[in-house]
Amino acid sequence: MECAGKGSGTRCLGPARKRCGRCGAVSYCSASHQISHWKVHREECERLEQQMKNLDLLNDFPFTFSQESTVQISEKQETRCSFLRKRGIHQVGLWVCECRCGASVTSFGNSRLESDTWNLSNILCPCRGPSSPIAKALCSWKDYYEWRCIPLQSPVSLLLHWPLTVYHSIQLAGLGSLTSEISKLCIHYLGPEKELLQLAVFGELRALFPGVFVQIELIGPAVPHHRDGDKIDLHSYAHCIEQDCDCRYKNENTSCSICHTSSAVTLQLHRGYYHERFLDISEDSHPHLVIAPNAGIAAYASWLPTIELIKEINVPAVFSDYCEEACNLAACCINAVTNQPPRLPIQLNPFRQPMVVEDSPLHLPCYSNCFLFAM
Repeated sequence: MECAGKGSGTRCLGPARKRCGRCGAVSYCSASHQISHWKVHREECERLEQQMKNLDLLNDFPFTFSQESTVQISEKQETRCSFLRKRGIHQVGLWVCECRCGASVTSFGNSRLESDTWNLSNILCPCRGPSSPIAKALCSWKDYYEWRCIPLQSPVSLLLHWPLTVYHSIQLAGLGSLTSEISKLCIHYLGPEKELLQLAVFGELRALFPGVFVQIELIGPAVPHHRDGDKIDLHSYAHCIEQDCDCRYKNENTSCSICHTSSAVTLQLHRGYYHERFLDISEDSHPHLVIAPNAGIAAYASWLPTIELIKEINVPAVFSDYCEEACNLAACCINAVTNQPPRLPIQLNPFRQPMVVEDSPLHLPCYSNCFLFAM
């Protein structure tokens, strides 16, 4: 936790252990830094106080491990590493970047990025197609787990928040009914980072949008140079650890010709910023939806020309971030560019990752893909 008054003049005197007595969301190294920073903090203090009151709501998940992955990690009784280690998924398969000691995209050099293994038994993961179609729109993790017949002790939601956030964003953008009328759905996905090591989880969109060819263009500066332009056809679901499971048999015995003709989800990687690559990408792939998970709009000036472009092409765009305050700052930035409030107000994402972010810069509860809004 950094001192909220860091960089405001004098040097910090030590660890930031003195919390604001009103909001409790920020900390200071000293009373002098708290006093000097008040002229800035008073503009946000009441808003942060209200956000802190949502702690119980943000920690509310249906899983048997919910207390462990939220409160216990927040209070440093557990870590993300210890949580994963207890389940035998620490630093393996799709889980390699889910803790602080995990890998990053750049650490893989010129090798392939994606794994396709859950490293879980077939009882605990959606390694095969659903047993029944979706009867109604999924609105919660409980809905999803019941539909996919997964027990609530399974940790797969820690990775499936990526495709389920895409699914929820499509519903929010009013495109849910469109998916029953079209054969191809095109999504422009901005700023992928950790997702680049977890691409196989997007195969779950095959189950969520049956009969629809889903094409996702992933664009961002984190895409390695040697992967720019790579195309990945997800013709099967990420497979389990069982050697005799149907999913593994189908994965290993599907010919390349069938892979390319029957794939329901195709991902293509593009290095660079959206406003730089849009013209090239849109020649073959004009989007139905733009989505920017964990966008951090207020933190990066490079978003400005991208926001202007999205306004110009007039396509629904959904943004997410780790906490409500980040979305609030992002919405202010977008409003300054477009002179319009969010098309959809800031709201909690029911498919946020059910594990709290460790060592966030504020005491605010933070989760990957936690809050959403749209322009």
